[in-house]
Amino acid sequence: MENLKQLGIIPVDYALLGSLFCAYKFPRNKIANLESEGKLIRLKRGLYVVSPKVSGKLLSTELIANHLYGPSYISMESALRFYGLIPESVYMVRSMTTKRSRIFENSVSKFDYINCNNEYYPIGINQKFGENYTFLIASPEKALCDLIAYTPEVRPRFLKALQLYLKEDIRLDMDAFYKMDIEIIKECAQVGKKKNEFNNLLKLLQR
Repeated sequence: MENLKQLGIIPVDYALLGSLFCAYKFPRNKIANLESEGKLIRLKRGLYVVSPKVSGKLLSTELIANHLYGPSYISMESALRFYGLIPESVYMVRSMTTKRSRIFENSVSKFDYINCNNEYYPIGINQKFGENYTFLIASPEKALCDLIAYTPEVRPRFLKALQLYLKEDIRLDMDAFYKMDIEIIKECAQVGKKKNEFNNLLKLLQR
């Protein structure tokens, strides 16, 4: 299993796994056996990750999300929680994508992908580094903009309503909020949805 262990926690496709087991008469059967033994975890058809009990490392749901469907980056509550800006645990990994919206569910987690336009997508994306891997995640500013713009029931049209939403509904760290980069939110307001709400965010930050 040393060859599996060397893969670490990076998701791998069927072709790569097949090349690892090309000495076997039926590599497909070998891969199926490893999955049934819990040594490989199937993320979706044709995409796998090595089980932590083999790799000896914890899985990264952020890294998996990037590989599962892309182009995409971690955002909304998932990103805000990653930065420690909201207190609640998040039970679904949410991402933005330029492709059509999709939901995937596997034994690792549930992964939700939300479509946005090509102009809006690249604003405020950060690259984070783990041990021998990287993944893409929204900056705190972009994650908040994504959450407001792409949650249909969220319509805080007035400053008071927006303050209540930030403080009480998502319990955002307001000290961190007032340190956010205004320029990222301005860019989002230029090409994104819910311009009125974005402009109210800017008004709050500029008080």
